[in-house]
Amino acid sequence: MQVPQDGEDFAGQPWYHGPLSRQKAEAFLQQDGDFLVRASRSRGGHPVISCRWRGSALHFEVLRVALRPRPGRPTALFQLEDERFPSLPALIHSYVTGQRPLSQATGAVASRPVTRQGLIRRSFSEDSLPEGPAQTEPLRARKRSDSQPAGLEHVGRPTEGHPGSGASTMPASALPRTGSEPMLLKTPVPLGSIADTLRASDGQLHAKAPTKPPRTPSLMLPDASGCPPTYCELVPRVPRVQGTPPGHSCPEPEAPWWEAEEEEEEEDRRFVRPQAEVSFCPATNPFCLLGCQNRPLETEVLRTLRGLFLEHHPESTALHLLLVDCQATGLLGVTKAQRVAMGVASGLELLTLPHGHHLRLELLERLETLALAGALAVLGCAGPLEERAAALRGLVELALALRPGAAGDLPGLASVMGALLMPQVSRLERTWRQLRRSHTEAALAFEQELKPLMRALDEAAGPCDPGEVALPHVAPAVRLLEGEDLPGPLDESCERLLRTLHRARQMARDAPSFREAAARRLRGFRPNPELKEALTTGFLRRLLWGSRGAGAPWATRLEKFQRVLSVLSLRLEPDR
Repeated sequence: MQVPQDGEDFAGQPWYHGPLSRQKAEAFLQQDGDFLVRASRSRGGHPVISCRWRGSALHFEVLRVALRPRPGRPTALFQLEDERFPSLPALIHSYVTGQRPLSQATGAVASRPVTRQGLIRRSFSEDSLPEGPAQTEPLRARKRSDSQPAGLEHVGRPTEGHPGSGASTMPASALPRTGSEPMLLKTPVPLGSIADTLRASDGQLHAKAPTKPPRTPSLMLPDASGCPPTYCELVPRVPRVQGTPPGHSCPEPEAPWWEAEEEEEEEDRRFVRPQAEVSFCPATNPFCLLGCQNRPLETEVLRTLRGLFLEHHPESTALHLLLVDCQATGLLGVTKAQRVAMGVASGLELLTLPHGHHLRLELLERLETLALAGALAVLGCAGPLEERAAALRGLVELALALRPGAAGDLPGLASVMGALLMPQVSRLERTWRQLRRSHTEAALAFEQELKPLMRALDEAAGPCDPGEVALPHVAPAVRLLEGEDLPGPLDESCERLLRTLHRARQMARDAPSFREAAARRLRGFRPNPELKEALTTGFLRRLLWGSRGAGAPWATRLEKFQRVLSVLSLRLEPDR
């Protein structure tokens, strides 16, 4: 396979199919090793490598990081996991000619390109893309963790004969070019990289968005204006997302969360004891990935979720989890009616009050449910030993992306660490030995960084500064207020009790600062609706216990699933 020279358009490559749905891409993949590159509608038109491996069609999102234009240097870098390349064709050339796995978790190798037949489709259409709700966005608004493929401009392009102001500088048949060099830039990505450090930019897309709105509404959250990048080489993202034009409605109107909250902050509120419990985790919402009735652990749903998580980098998944955790905790997205009902402005304040009993139970259930789902991701790998070790590594990388200084989602970090420290997972000696052998850096980070950090957080002695934490660790205070006993000797328990109560009061006092920190991390972030749904408590409850079992008492459900995990663990590594 020949790598195009600098300045050539990768859209001319035979393996690039342009806008193509997941279903149509899978139909083209007949044998193991077949692959193609497409612009995914569910990922906002970003490039995705679709490959068939071991009888299954897998999809891998390509991350694109734009750099400041400098003479003799590429304008963007492309990567799948660790190594970065100056162009998408260079990335494909390296992985195909070297027979390198597209991801360590799957071991999938792309060897035979599926040649495109005919011209590239210019835009998505309803009859060609039946894969879930559309997510298009203005050209100048981009999420940090996504990639921008060439041809993304065609999403929402005005019809021919009515060109928009932003499309006047390029012929209708051309696609924007990507800077590339035939050389490889081997810049390793740190295992615990901060979520804000990979901030994608616009590259060489048009400077203005088309005047005509896209065919489908945008789910883009407000972008930051003047927010400096973490790395000096990353291009700052200064434009702001325009409002939805008249006649277009968003199916999930979640953009103006923090703007609406800031407007109501000036009100002179007085505490009024609520008359009803407030819930931030409604269980009656319909789910796109589940039907009205479902059985526990449906194979097709688990397969879809596995592919969905493999398409996202840990930093992207961490921001999705932060977004959902902020909703579940009542830190972001709190309506005025909910504020009036609970008498305070934030769930961080409510959970410390007597009438926050329902919220505390919801948060405890969410913490345990996420931990069970994480343990299932490891124990459900019935394939080779390396597959389970790769699943462990994925959880470690996610925990690193959630820690203070990165996404700063401490409840999410506690859930992931709860999965890794669960007895059914920690007893897998051969799996952990394989992790230390194959993924030494992840194993060291888990033992030397994550475990001491989690121990300090559980003892109410870890970091809780809104500058490095977006959502504090609420589990110790919640458990204490719900009557759970503190372990350890009496004198140590008393000290821990005082620290926990002091930390709870500090969290309630600093709730506005935590809200600003969370909003700052999520500003400009455009979530994937399917991944966001998969991380909600209601969805996980239905996935793990089915539509009938989800209504059982929490203690019964927990005991039942613990037995399931124990059986899976013994089946993977029987006792000697």
